[in-house]
Amino acid sequence: MYSYADRIRAVELYIKLGLRVRATIRQLGYPTKNALKGWYQHYLKHQDLPASQAPRAPKYSLQQRQVAVAHYLAHDRCIAATMRVLGYPGRGTLTAWVRQDCPEISKSMVGRSWPTTKPDALMCEGVVQLCTRQSTAQEIAVKFGVCRGTLYNWKNQLLGPCAPTSMKHSPKRSPVLDAAALRRQVESLRQDIRRLKIERELLKQAHEVLKNGAGIDLHRLANKDKAVLVE
Repeated sequence: MYSYADRIRAVELYIKLGLRVRATIRQLGYPTKNALKGWYQHYLKHQDLPASQAPRAPKYSLQQRQVAVAHYLAHDRCIAATMRVLGYPGRGTLTAWVRQDCPEISKSMVGRSWPTTKPDALMCEGVVQLCTRQSTAQEIAVKFGVCRGTLYNWKNQLLGPCAPTSMKHSPKRSPVLDAAALRRQVESLRQDIRRLKIERELLKQAHEVLKNGAGIDLHRLANKDKAVLVE
């Protein structure tokens, strides 16, 4: 809000400088471009400015405010869900409404606007309980005073969207089965190593033959011939 003296001074300087908006604002340090033009248009019509500025009409009606706060309280106190369903207001506006209309729960909103770059202990604890849960995600969300979607947003921020949401311990497998599986895997790896060694030797021998001017087609060699090459 600017006083009458401030506003009339700005209009007079604006006229003096040839209606140069930037020069006027740069010299005075105020107001905004739209405010200056509005004052000037009013001055042209009435040859004066009002003694006091009329208060700006609120962007949202009282009914809209009450509906938004009621929706927030009835849906797990989730700001994001309220904004998505109603299409209004902004996060800061809704937070201010709740703090003004429901001071008794204002303390529970501390940390509700979770920063994406600095996770705090409560967010980390929520993700831990989500990923190791024995109950439902909804029950954990209620415990932390947020909506279910917020829990998953925390998980995506801290662990990434590809991380599983459940990391429960799988039942222990039989050590006998594990040992048998390991033996099969070891044997398979040994066979792969032997095959790769043979292929390497074949390529080396073929390279030597080609260097000496003779031709050789590895695909046409019999297994016995390949064995000779390896030897």
